[in-house]
Amino acid sequence: MSWSALAPIALLMVSNVFMTFAWYGQLKFPSAPLWLVIPVSWGIAFFEYCLAVPANRIGYQVYSAAQLKTMQEVITLSVFAVFSVTYLGEAIKWNQLVAFALLALAAFFAFHEW
Repeated sequence: MSWSALAPIALLMVSNVFMTFAWYGQLKFPSAPLWLVIPVSWGIAFFEYCLAVPANRIGYQVYSAAQLKTMQEVITLSVFAVFSVTYLGEAIKWNQLVAFALLALAAFFAFHEW
């Protein structure tokens, strides 16, 4: 696989770690004031954008926009699943696993050429 094919995957994985913390990291701090949580989350999200934008720019050389979006969603849910178990201490339920499996099936159809 070429650099143009692998770089977007790596960049999107790291960018999703930042975005997951920006959106959901504050859930462990329910007493933190919202006026503080919002700018901190924006600051974290800035780094997500610094990685996601180049990921899509590089990836569009190899993948279609629909494929990039599908890849983004699969990576987002994968990162979130790990985050919710390890950081938030939540268990993954059977219905969520079914949803993830259906998303994987959607990715198959997005990347499969008929």
